[in-house]
Amino acid sequence: MKVSARPPAAPPEPSPARPAPEGACIRAILGPTNTGKTHLALERMLAHDSGIIGFPLRLLARENYERMVQAKGVRAVALITGEEKIIPPHARWFSCTVEAMPTTPMPGKQPVDFVAVDEIQLCADPERGHIFTDRLLNARGAAETLFLGADTIAPLLKTLIPHIEIDTRPRLSALSGVGHNRLSRLPPRSAIVAFSVAEVYAIAELIRRKRGGCAVVMGQLSPRTRNAQVALYQNREVDYLVATDAIGMGLNMDIHHVAFAGLSKFDGQRHRLLSAAEIAQIAGRAGRGARDGTFGTTGTCPPLSETLVEAVEEHRFEPLHSLWWRNSALDFSSLAGLQTSLCRKPPARCLRPAEPAADLLCLHAFMQDASIKALANTPHLVRLLWEVCQIPDFRKLGEDSHIRQCAQIFTLLAHKRHLPSDWLGARLKGMDSTEGDIDTLMQRLMGIRIWSYVSARSDWVENAAHWQRHTRQLEDTLSDALHERLTARFVDRRAASLARRLEEADGKPLLSAMSRSGEIIVEGHAVGHMRGFSFAPDAEAARMDQPLILRAARRAARTEMPHLVARFMQADDSELALETETGTLSWQGEVIARLRPGLSVLLPDITVRDAEFLDAAQKEKIRARLGHFLTALIRRELAPLYRAETAVQAHPLPRGLVHSLMEHGGVAPCPLLPPLSSAEKKLLARLHIQHTQGVLLCTRLLRPASMALRRLLLGIHQQTTLPALPPPGAVSLPCPLPPNGADTAAYLSLGWLFAAQTLVRLDRVADIRTDMESLTRKGAKPAPPNLASRLGVAKKNLPVLLRALGIRLYPPTPLPDGQPGPPAPLLILPAAHTRKPGGKPARPQKNAPLSPRMASGPFAALARLRERL
Repeated sequence: MKVSARPPAAPPEPSPARPAPEGACIRAILGPTNTGKTHLALERMLAHDSGIIGFPLRLLARENYERMVQAKGVRAVALITGEEKIIPPHARWFSCTVEAMPTTPMPGKQPVDFVAVDEIQLCADPERGHIFTDRLLNARGAAETLFLGADTIAPLLKTLIPHIEIDTRPRLSALSGVGHNRLSRLPPRSAIVAFSVAEVYAIAELIRRKRGGCAVVMGQLSPRTRNAQVALYQNREVDYLVATDAIGMGLNMDIHHVAFAGLSKFDGQRHRLLSAAEIAQIAGRAGRGARDGTFGTTGTCPPLSETLVEAVEEHRFEPLHSLWWRNSALDFSSLAGLQTSLCRKPPARCLRPAEPAADLLCLHAFMQDASIKALANTPHLVRLLWEVCQIPDFRKLGEDSHIRQCAQIFTLLAHKRHLPSDWLGARLKGMDSTEGDIDTLMQRLMGIRIWSYVSARSDWVENAAHWQRHTRQLEDTLSDALHERLTARFVDRRAASLARRLEEADGKPLLSAMSRSGEIIVEGHAVGHMRGFSFAPDAEAARMDQPLILRAARRAARTEMPHLVARFMQADDSELALETETGTLSWQGEVIARLRPGLSVLLPDITVRDAEFLDAAQKEKIRARLGHFLTALIRRELAPLYRAETAVQAHPLPRGLVHSLMEHGGVAPCPLLPPLSSAEKKLLARLHIQHTQGVLLCTRLLRPASMALRRLLLGIHQQTTLPALPPPGAVSLPCPLPPNGADTAAYLSLGWLFAAQTLVRLDRVADIRTDMESLTRKGAKPAPPNLASRLGVAKKNLPVLLRALGIRLYPPTPLPDGQPGPPAPLLILPAAHTRKPGGKPARPQKNAPLSPRMASGPFAALARLRERL
């Protein structure tokens, strides 16, 4: 039997990692979120004499720096980030961002005993992964090195660091998928995760309307602003958090539920779906300590697949296959040497060359610039150029803008060895302005963060301590302003407080009451007010979609209703009003009743508007009070009519006439007057009661306020809408189109006569007719010169209108051509002659009207002159 020989096994690939110092151990604590990894690392570091821990975010470095200060004191702890450096002379423990971690012992100091890197799985991040990989391979503590992160990196850790000890820790609480929820139905203490600023703003606006408000956390916010927004949520001023995936990195908050509003993001190069591990990293913010958490989707985001939900719940994810790497042992002898060293191939198959980052793109651009190349002619300047290239582009205004700014900084540093104070001051001028909207403030903050990074380099800046304080002050000022803008836009503290009180009430009745002004107060917050006797919830309270709030408000309204009715019964008449256009009655500006037909024109009935808390007895009390008010109003506005009713009680014929006026509201049809004595006629005259055009009227009721009230009362009694009245104060109104029969009668009942395409007020018609009869008692007379103005018409229209009013007249006859003299005036003629029993005309008496022929002759003119003399 022939046996084939196996090829010899390939020798193991040498580890590219830096070996640990003799006697030191390298460990990894891996597991999902909420396992206490960071807490353990801080305890381990503070147990050593010195240590450095690197965090993925400046915010986390600052947060843990403050925890370390509480434990060890401010003189023993340092903070090192790109934008902040707080390094006491005798600092022993350092909280850093991963990028700012010292890679060599600080001057005058020994290597630290302990080194830790948090979120080590970010070695696989396309943008920052090469930095984390460098710390994984090269950062070592003299006694202990600790890496914290997800267990997806475990196989690669064993490959790259063969002797590493890996400890896997379970999550302290369960994480469960609960499917899809509407945004308006998300439970309190929820975080909604979106992946663009526009989505964050839109969701935050909706949460404000439905739940009273939310905190907002985005990567673009400064640490101070993010801390303030997180405090807003943690202090339970709001119960909802809307955030980008920035919350996925170590922000420990009291979150019960995480809802994804989307499952894709732009990673700087393309839009892509989130991986299961990324979803778990974000969803894992739900639950804290031993309390379980839930996750799901919301809005337009579809539900997660069952397979994905199971993977997140059980923390089963595909391990990482490769990490990003870029050489950190750089050659600064020349620009070409630097570029060659940056492009060196990875030392292991599991390491992938990093994509060109912003610093490398900046270097490539500088190498095309002859002036920059000429300046970078020594190792020191090459190193300086590379350090300038690593200034972060916080503004994200485009590569060209950032490259130009870096070029200016390098040129000044190369020529002057520092950035002059006047140059730096000019760049910061105006950045202290807190004017502008949220986006403007965020962009201004990004610009300041660049100069904070620059001023943190003490060897770059003239009077570095001053500029570090100044940029920090500017950042704090703008951060506070941004927090105020975010809070003002996305938080309604009243609605948020009520929503939180509802959650805490647990079925207990909420405290509610009604203020003197009619506001309904629930738990100290106004949620509506009484509109008359009806409850009207505030728009914000109605949008909150909280039936318990409205139920409590209605309970307060029902309880206070007897007091409200009692207050109404004691109200002064000045608080009540009648709308003469609509017939509605209001109290303090709120409609509570309306008129309806009653026993007569002057006695309308009242219907009280229905309200959910008014009972029948209360409505009857309100109706009676309104009845007293209405009676007093009618008697006041129509007082001449009521005075006439009292004055004619002892005179039968005038009493009948006034009774007819009362039945018809002040203007009654009366074709013929009954035979009245001289005393009765004088009585009616004193009461301003006249007869004209077939109607009897009280002329004092034709004033604007009285006419408006009469129009309302007549319309309600007749159950119709009467035509609109002419403007107040008018005595006539052109009416080119004749009204129909019903309108003519309606106008007459209101006190207006239609004649010669003109509406004329009846009291003026009666006065004119009486005056003309008196004027022509002894014969024809010229028309008074003010007659047209008294009727409110043009002189050319006067003859037609007078004839329509039944006044006889003789129009002026023009003089023959060539005949001198004044034109003949318009003559008002006496009433028509009576005839004798035989049928012959009566004999003309002295001063009888002239014949037309004589009236226009010279003798007529002499006669008129004699009359004037």
